[in-house]
Amino acid sequence: MGILAGKRGLVVGIMNDRSAASGITQSIIEQGGQCIFTHLPGEKNERRVRGALEELGVKEPWLQPMDAGSDADLDAAFARIAKDFGTIDFLVHSIAFADKEWLKEGMFTATPRQVFTQAMDISAYTYAAMANRAAPLMTNGGSMIALSYYGAEKAVPGYNVMGVAKAALEATNRYLAMELGQKNIRCNVISAGPMRTLSAMAVGGFSEILGWVEKKAPLRRNITTADVGGAAAWLLSPLANGVTGETLYVDSGYSIMGL
Repeated sequence: MGILAGKRGLVVGIMNDRSAASGITQSIIEQGGQCIFTHLPGEKNERRVRGALEELGVKEPWLQPMDAGSDADLDAAFARIAKDFGTIDFLVHSIAFADKEWLKEGMFTATPRQVFTQAMDISAYTYAAMANRAAPLMTNGGSMIALSYYGAEKAVPGYNVMGVAKAALEATNRYLAMELGQKNIRCNVISAGPMRTLSAMAVGGFSEILGWVEKKAPLRRNITTADVGGAAAWLLSPLANGVTGETLYVDSGYSIMGL
């Protein structure tokens, strides 16, 4: 019996078997939880997600196409969840997007309006949009988590508009926690250190960031998706029943250093 035995929830953001969402999924399953999933619309995206889940040992997954930038898609996904399951216990928001052409050092000031608003929409607003639809399905309380990064509070060269969007995500989490707490729904953010994921590799100077963390973080190593998964499983479980509105750093201790 794991700490998530009998719990079921939605994981949004699996793209491959090396993503943060994949590490979280693996930990949830190891702790006895059941995951259901969405994927971006299109056969190619569905095949990619099915392949990632197969690598994790998930056979015949519940899958729903969903573009998080579409209210109609969000409505359809959560309506199907309600029809098929009635209730859920947790939500994992592990999506973000910004045009990679603007994730290069020295380019933040010139960020176009469309790039800025799209990053805010997909990376931050969608957490609130999903929470709004998930909360009515958490009739016995529940837990929600989102994924952030140190660039939300410190200016990291090359992270640019994504850092601003992640700052909005962390603020969104605090407001969700304030409002949903009366329904016994907890909302937290994991601020993960840099990992070799496809999305992270789009950030300019990313390899240099990895090397710096290895040299300066207290644990002298970069984190893994398993590190994030373990923290996520704890936050989603009853063991963290008194924790909400927080940003938990899973970064080998890098964020405590005065560098």
